[in-house]
Amino acid sequence: MVEVTSNSPAQTEEFAQKLGKVLEGGETIAYFGGLGMGKTRFTAGLVKGMSIYEDVSSPTFSLVHEYHGDKTLYHFDMYRITTFDDLCSTGFFDYLDSGNVLAIEWSENIESALPEEKLIRIEISRGVNDEQRILRMSGDSKYEDSWR
Repeated sequence: MVEVTSNSPAQTEEFAQKLGKVLEGGETIAYFGGLGMGKTRFTAGLVKGMSIYEDVSSPTFSLVHEYHGDKTLYHFDMYRITTFDDLCSTGFFDYLDSGNVLAIEWSENIESALPEEKLIRIEISRGVNDEQRILRMSGDSKYEDSWR
């Protein structure tokens, strides 16, 4: 596990951009953290790091947004997912086999359905003030090295 401190939303995006640059496709980035922790901002950094030039917004009401470039990123919001049937209705399992990058907000709600291979866990918690975030990444060391 690698832990870094972000002192601003822009810095959170910079850490995510570093990770985005090393993604190969097929990874699942599972976010863990409460409301307002910067999960969507983190996704914006991933997208930039993947050389995708689109505006990123929260997929709260649509459940999934797609961002296309050399690689594709599917950005999920699982906040309202409470049952296995809910999860199935999103088409989530079809995305797992797509070979694309998945970024999943509220992964707590679907933790038992997350894949074991190419899983990157990002835990985000509040630091000592409203702007500061503690970012913890765990997974394959090649991804963790992007923050070292």
